[in-house]
Amino acid sequence: MSQSKFDLDFDSSSPTRRQMLCGIAGAAALGALSPLTSPVFAAVLKNRLKHSVCLWCYNDFLKKDNMSLDQFAAACAALGLKSIELTTPDQWPTFKKYGMICAMTPSHSIPKGINRIANHVECLDKIRKGIDASSDAGYPNVICFSGNREKMDDQEGLANSIAALKQIAGYAEKKKVTICLEFLNSAVNHKDYMADSTKWCVGLVHGVGSPRVKVLYDIYHAGTMKEDVMADIKNHHDCWGHYHTGGVPGRHEIDNTQTQDYAKIMALIAETKYEGWVAQEFIPKRKEAMKSLEQAVGICDV
Repeated sequence: MSQSKFDLDFDSSSPTRRQMLCGIAGAAALGALSPLTSPVFAAVLKNRLKHSVCLWCYNDFLKKDNMSLDQFAAACAALGLKSIELTTPDQWPTFKKYGMICAMTPSHSIPKGINRIANHVECLDKIRKGIDASSDAGYPNVICFSGNREKMDDQEGLANSIAALKQIAGYAEKKKVTICLEFLNSAVNHKDYMADSTKWCVGLVHGVGSPRVKVLYDIYHAGTMKEDVMADIKNHHDCWGHYHTGGVPGRHEIDNTQTQDYAKIMALIAETKYEGWVAQEFIPKRKEAMKSLEQAVGICDV
């Protein structure tokens, strides 16, 4: 893959680089920001796509660097991110200070999902609470999961999942919140997870038939399952309500250390007239995690 101008070793003589270096003083005022994470970076973004980040990926970094949630939110805002997701209502006031939201709110657990009728009452209750919290805050999406197979046939699980989401789709429509079931891989990270294929996920969206029931298309997970990511986006973008990133393999930085061409992927997503969010969900491998996050936003800002 050819290097992006936002790779960590990009040419220090480029105009964009010089502009960003001029913002060092402003970055220092925010505290805990590296020289590269300056407000100038955010100012030059195209913003054809809405940029978000998943908080959990940075938990170890925050502990190691003794960075508070407030400092992390300030740093993310300086990068042009408008959302920190998979977070809880008690954290949202911190994001609001920096003009940010939570673009994907949580609900039930991953292994115990809607593919089993016995789980429907519990899962739907948690999804409904997520819808309410999101609606009250003016946030767009709540996540849900198929659950694990546990020897269940995929078609039975799909039928059960469609039945569950049909029960709550009307409520989501009324509240103007989109329920996004996440595509996860069952090969490496979530052994036995059912919604691990494009075919299953597309079948879910078509089966429910609601504009407020979509799939969170995780590019890392789809790539790990050997799906054709570009074809999935081109052919089924109407089924995807949200996107997550992550380097394939390893779930680390999304630059040329891995196999997916994220610049091309994001350009295709933008061409589909997608109006939702793209969230960075890679676990930084490099010591300077905020520089990796800045690089990823740059790659995805097509």
